[in-house]
Amino acid sequence: MKKKTDDDVSNERIAALDRVRLGLTRLFEPRNRGLLLDIVVFVANVFLMRLLVGYFLETANEASEGNPLSQIAMFLFCVSLFVLPPAGAVMKRWHFHKRLGAKELKVSALSGCLFNPIFYFCLTAVLFSAIDAFVLQFFAKNGDPGAAIAVTSIFIGMALMITHTWLVYRFFIRPKEAPQSEFLRSPASELAGDICFFVNMINFQIIWNLLSFSGLPHPTGPFDVIARIFVLCFIALLIYFPPRMFYLAEDINRRRTWLMILLANAPVIFRVVIGTDDGAGWQ
Repeated sequence: MKKKTDDDVSNERIAALDRVRLGLTRLFEPRNRGLLLDIVVFVANVFLMRLLVGYFLETANEASEGNPLSQIAMFLFCVSLFVLPPAGAVMKRWHFHKRLGAKELKVSALSGCLFNPIFYFCLTAVLFSAIDAFVLQFFAKNGDPGAAIAVTSIFIGMALMITHTWLVYRFFIRPKEAPQSEFLRSPASELAGDICFFVNMINFQIIWNLLSFSGLPHPTGPFDVIARIFVLCFIALLIYFPPRMFYLAEDINRRRTWLMILLANAPVIFRVVIGTDDGAGWQ
């Protein structure tokens, strides 16, 4: 057997480094942003979420006690859930369809369910209800904001929810021509849209992880495990897929996509299914 020389070993190392660089380059390509998002979520779930959820709960507790700065912070958090998706959709839409070219988005039974605007509108209604509750607190007198303000907020909310849903689902419709705005045609627009999507996903992950760090007891048997998995699947439709669907529209038919989504959520799934009643909760 021929013995490897120092040059052979050096060449192998250079080739390995080239493969790593090529892999990283492909990972940061626009068509692989969904894969990058799943990796970011996995890393955040493993290393950062306990810290972020701790800050979130501390701020929420202070807001409930009347701390004005904490109330503003919680209000801005809710607003970000409502604003970031349509903002990202507007900034990224033209770039997405330009990259897609003449290809049409493939529609399947699964994508038809996940991309249903009625489902998304209902989620938007929940988000607006949370925001509206914070707003009405500033106008409340003895806990009652008044009928006129309450009714006005409902009509404004309906208009905002319809506009929000329309802007989000307009993302999936091919534009007939390039946008007039120079910014929307620039690469900076797509990058800003991706940042909106990534921040929005982290915000949703904070909500998602409230369940996993709540000090759930260990399962009592196989039925309990199955029930928890069922609940997780239902909550995932509300928490993970809405902020992920902008990238899912492009890679929903890739097997790798579903493996990465499972990996990204594995830390949450593990903590919820196994339970964390060993003092790891937030008490």
